[in-house]
Amino acid sequence: MKKQRKFLIGAAALVATVGYLAVTGMKDSMIYYHTPDELAAKLAADPSAREMTVKIGGRVVPGTVDSDARTLDLRFTVVDIASGKTRFPVHYNGPVPDTFEEGRDVVVTGRYTADGTFEATHLLTKCGSRYEAAEGDFRA
Repeated sequence: MKKQRKFLIGAAALVATVGYLAVTGMKDSMIYYHTPDELAAKLAADPSAREMTVKIGGRVVPGTVDSDARTLDLRFTVVDIASGKTRFPVHYNGPVPDTFEEGRDVVVTGRYTADGTFEATHLLTKCGSRYEAAEGDFRA
């Protein structure tokens, strides 16, 4: 009886520790994904949301890309894909994916600052859902 009690206490402590580590690990890695429209609505409702790291997905507005290859500084504007209304200026410093270009869908991770700029720490470029060969590739 005494051995069973020690085993149960040890098993409960092990399960509690693993559960605690799993929950705290998920909290640190979970980042909310918003569209620009959703983020604007959230910031209007709760200005303290600026403190949160979020991901926003949108489309790079043509004619807004300004980059400096020497400093890896990139500035562009992202717009909501569905509505085309809400726009955010984005500042990113780091290597730019090869597929990044104007009019491309992107996902940026970062924070919306008080000066109205989204300071991105990560930049992902969405690829087309399918790749097709050029028509000339089929000719022999």
